[in-house]
Amino acid sequence: MKQQVSTIEDMDEAVVFDAVSKVYGKGRGAVAALREVSISLPKGGFTAVMGPSGSGKSTFLHCAAGLDRPTSGSVRLGGTPLGGMSETELTRLRRERIGFVFQAFNLVPSLTVTQNVTLPLRLAGARIDKDWVTRILSRVGLTDRAGHRPAQLSGGQQQRVAIARALVTRPEVVFADEPTGALDTMTGREVLTLLRESVDQLGQTVVMVTHDPVAASYADTVLILADGQIVDTLTAASADQIAHKMTRLGAWV
Repeated sequence: MKQQVSTIEDMDEAVVFDAVSKVYGKGRGAVAALREVSISLPKGGFTAVMGPSGSGKSTFLHCAAGLDRPTSGSVRLGGTPLGGMSETELTRLRRERIGFVFQAFNLVPSLTVTQNVTLPLRLAGARIDKDWVTRILSRVGLTDRAGHRPAQLSGGQQQRVAIARALVTRPEVVFADEPTGALDTMTGREVLTLLRESVDQLGQTVVMVTHDPVAASYADTVLILADGQIVDTLTAASADQIAHKMTRLGAWV
């Protein structure tokens, strides 16, 4: 039975998994990273994905974002099936409809903050809305750093640039893979607050993979994976509640 991660009736779905399995390798060496996962994630929601090492967290995100293809089952992004798309079509979809935030900031060292933020628009040949760029830079607290290069910024500021870059295309979904993993605790919480605000104030959809119960507590819903399956779903959970669930899986102590 499909699990629904929406608390609002009839909310549009941002990402839908229908019996998604992903197997790496063949024969005796085959490893099932995802096993018949069926779930829908709502637009305008913040979903965290947690689980022990090897539980399928990264595979879940990669399949949802069209970075990897399921072995069986189907994935839809905003109603668009990803299964029949060519690599070129998937690349275009990711560029136009998805934002990414990774643990590594992946900024271009020779470009300024503004140039890094607007890079996805320029790569897509899209018009740059200067007012929107200004608003995004203001929202992430980088207005006075717009002309700086990455080497002149702290780690937290660089991750803010990465978040602004993910938001500037007005994506349907922002996928964040351990976005605070390279940051100290205080800076990490500032970055998580930014992601939370992008949901609450901009109506953004965020799907975040994390190993940190504190980070996951910023989300509306926490999906817990184990052995490639969703084994629990928590709503509006505290860090302590999440940590307790993870401890029971032997995943976090």
